[in-house]
Amino acid sequence: MMQRVVITGMGAIAPNGNGLKKFVKNTLDGKVGIKLISKFDAKETGITVAGEIDDFDPADFVGKKEARRMDLYSQYAIQTASEAVEMAGIDSDNTKPEDLGAIFGTGIGGLTTIEKQVIRMHDKGPRRVSPFFIPMAIANMAAGNISIRFNAKNISTSIVTACASGTNSIGEAYRQIAEGRAQAMIAGGSEATVNETAISGFAALTALSKNTDPEHASLPFDQDRNGFVLGEGSGAMVLESLEHAQARDAKILGEIVGYGTTSDAYHITSPDPDGEGAARAMQMAIDEAKIKPDQVGYINAHGTATHANDSSESKAINKVFGDDSSVLVSSTKGMTGHLLGAAGAIEAVITVASLNENKFPANVGCFKQDPDCKINLVNKENQNFETEYAISNSFGFGGHNAVLAFKKWSEN
Repeated sequence: MMQRVVITGMGAIAPNGNGLKKFVKNTLDGKVGIKLISKFDAKETGITVAGEIDDFDPADFVGKKEARRMDLYSQYAIQTASEAVEMAGIDSDNTKPEDLGAIFGTGIGGLTTIEKQVIRMHDKGPRRVSPFFIPMAIANMAAGNISIRFNAKNISTSIVTACASGTNSIGEAYRQIAEGRAQAMIAGGSEATVNETAISGFAALTALSKNTDPEHASLPFDQDRNGFVLGEGSGAMVLESLEHAQARDAKILGEIVGYGTTSDAYHITSPDPDGEGAARAMQMAIDEAKIKPDQVGYINAHGTATHANDSSESKAINKVFGDDSSVLVSSTKGMTGHLLGAAGAIEAVITVASLNENKFPANVGCFKQDPDCKINLVNKENQNFETEYAISNSFGFGGHNAVLAFKKWSEN
């Protein structure tokens, strides 16, 4: 028998809000966190803006000594996991270490460390490379550091599915609990790639927006969209079996009721233009939730503000929900930029928070909707409403599709 899986803690750090409370408020208020790049001189890249975190202090959650042995993406992960665990009230008195696991994804991992150490090796020779280079850079270390920090002795793994990593991580953690292999999981995604290497690489792909105005750079579903804005940050959730959460009288924030994941098997960077794989992932999540599409009131779209993604995702939504569906849709990337492997995690967090607030994020950045994107976008006028079910979409380079279905908490 499948166990019900509930959410008891959440954490977030994003360009428009450091900490869960600030992130949720600012996102529901439509605050844009995209800003001029300050972490390095980006002039030669041709890119001007990014979703930078500019108020992060590792001493707050990570510790100064520990931070010197972690890439920034791991530091972000520790902060959000700490916030989620504290909110959930999980500790060794109420949860056995063997029942607690960690699945925490990333799209790229410790790229800031890789960049610095390759430059050091080139300039000063191989003997000057840091002994912590490898354990700081490898993509499993967010999960590894979380497991160590919270004595989580069940499964500890990292999923790398590009921009679907955070959603796949939460979905696979949900599976571990639903199928009885764990009672509690720390899950999410983290990314820290606002650096010269990543900006240069994505710019070479012509994937990034060259707009210089932060308020008009990330334009999901807008007819003049011209690429995504790179962002950074992390989102985390504590998931538990309903029985485990109720036994310790935990406050329940929401429930995961479905998870769908597929592959386009189409192209290394472009999505299937017909949205067939994305549509199947949405349908799988809805079917597992044992609901019908018309019961879903909100979709947190992947919505990267690239021509290919927004068009194919709109078609996928129409395939599942119909051309005349009333389901409301928004992408939060107009406010945060695209957090790559962390995107799905912070978007899952805002989706659950929105279900509780009865208020959903407006699709900031769409000034004139592309007529090819035939979906109903959330705006300031229609963002206050109540619904029982919502889904969150994530699609990654390589054709990875992942969708989570959430239910507002109720005993039934």
